[in-house]
Amino acid sequence: VQLQASGGGLVQAGGSLRISCAASGMTVNKYAFGWYRQAPGLQRELVAYIRAGGETGYTEAVKGRFTVSRDNDNNTVYLQMNGLTPDDTAVYSCNRGAYFKEKYFIGEYWSQGTLVTVSS
Repeated sequence: VQLQASGGGLVQAGGSLRISCAASGMTVNKYAFGWYRQAPGLQRELVAYIRAGGETGYTEAVKGRFTVSRDNDNNTVYLQMNGLTPDDTAVYSCNRGAYFKEKYFIGEYWSQGTLVTVSS
C-alpha cells in the first residue's frame, strides 16, 4: 500500500499547477482522500478532500481556486490549483483517510510531500 505524490514546482503568482497522488495497493474510489499542506512555521492543514462517493470539500482559503478529483482508471487523486498566491507555498501531501459525521479523519497512509512554491 503506497501513495506517491508528484507535480510540485515553482510557479508565479496567478499561475496554475496540478499535483498528483498515485495509489498502489488500494482502489481510490473506495476511500476518502485528503490533500494537506504545511507551510514553514505553520501547522499542517487540510486543504481539500474527496469522499469515496465523489463528494468534495475545501478549506475556505482555497474555495473557488482548487479542485480535487480522481481518475479511477489511473488510480490517482489530483489537486488542480489555480490562481495561486505566495500564501499557497507549502509542502503538499495526500492522505487516505475516512469521512463520517461531516468530517475528514486522517488515516495511516501518507504520500511523501511535494513542494509547491509560488513566487510573487
